Amino acid sequence: MSKNDNLSGRGLKRSLSASIRQRQCEGRFPVISEVKVRSEKEGDLLCGRDPATFAREMVWCPVAGISVVTEPEHFGGYMGLLSAVSAAVEIPVLHKDFITTERQIEESAACGASAILLITEMLEMRQMERLIEKARSCGLETLVEAHGLAEVRKVQNLSFDLMGINNRDITILEVDDTDVSKTEELAGCCKGSRILISESSISSAADVLRAGRSGADAVLVGTAVLKAENMRHFLDELTSVGWPP
Repeated sequence: MSKNDNLSGRGLKRSLSASIRQRQCEGRFPVISEVKVRSEKEGDLLCGRDPATFAREMVWCPVAGISVVTEPEHFGGYMGLLSAVSAAVEIPVLHKDFITTERQIEESAACGASAILLITEMLEMRQMERLIEKARSCGLETLVEAHGLAEVRKVQNLSFDLMGINNRDITILEVDDTDVSKTEELAGCCKGSRILISESSISSAADVLRAGRSGADAVLVGTAVLKAENMRHFLDELTSVGWPP
């Protein structure tokens, strides 16, 4: 961590963007690995494992960041999960939920998040702008997620940190069977220098390679990590795709 990072409070602990770039400089493909209690499609995913211990094991791989899903109704999450993981690791933590209010962003910061997810499909433009500004005031980066070309175009002129392409459809709770084709379709339409993340449907090094060669700077991997027989080996395979891919 550089002196300037310490002064700004946005070093590797506080900046997901910086951590992704650091992994690239190390020649690794940046992976954001997820902690999620359950999903509509797969059911129980933690299977009794302690989330903080699981997160610490991820760090050994090494990943660029950890995503924590706190949405309770469909994914079994809770804010204490975010607090526990954030306290357990020294890398950036992304808070994933259906965030629509400034109060939720304040709670994200209080629980130790480094970045938040904002889903374009769920937010009006003025609401999105207000939430991005609130996140910035709380010292959080914003990952803005899109699933289609209209959504990409809707947000491309806003001032946020990271762009996400969700290969699955969050409006049906990601129960669709897909691959990284959505990233291949939309990556070239994402203008600007901000980091591009391919989210979901990543289950192999081949998927990472496809996403990277289509323009993704990083991948976010959820269910496949939680279901892997050997999580460390699986994540090492993904990061070993290398940078540039």
